[in-house]
Amino acid sequence: EVQLVDSGGGLVQPGGSLRLSCVATGFTFGSYAMTWVRQAPGKGLEWVSTMDNAGFTAAYADSVKGRFTISRDNAKNTLYLQMNSLKPEDTAVYYCARYSQGYDYWGQGTLVTVSS
Repeated sequence: EVQLVDSGGGLVQPGGSLRLSCVATGFTFGSYAMTWVRQAPGKGLEWVSTMDNAGFTAAYADSVKGRFTISRDNAKNTLYLQMNSLKPEDTAVYYCARYSQGYDYWGQGTLVTVSS
């Protein structure tokens, strides 16, 4: 059974940092591109970042470029999102998702709240 488990969210002050993790089980993690998507309160889904299966290339939304870094450890079946210089508008539930001709599996999400 494919499972993605997100963790690492919490309450942080503006300008602070958090690192999110997504542990994958039930499939060959290193064979798939992986993505972070977020949903702010009362808003739709927003793509944040994607990394290729090998960890060589990454893409970022303009809203997070230069502040967030996606990475993965295929030996640990884990995807990460390092978030620095956090802003109140980064407040959202963050989901990891597997990409295979679309986002076919999602984590349960982890809430990030940026507030003073």
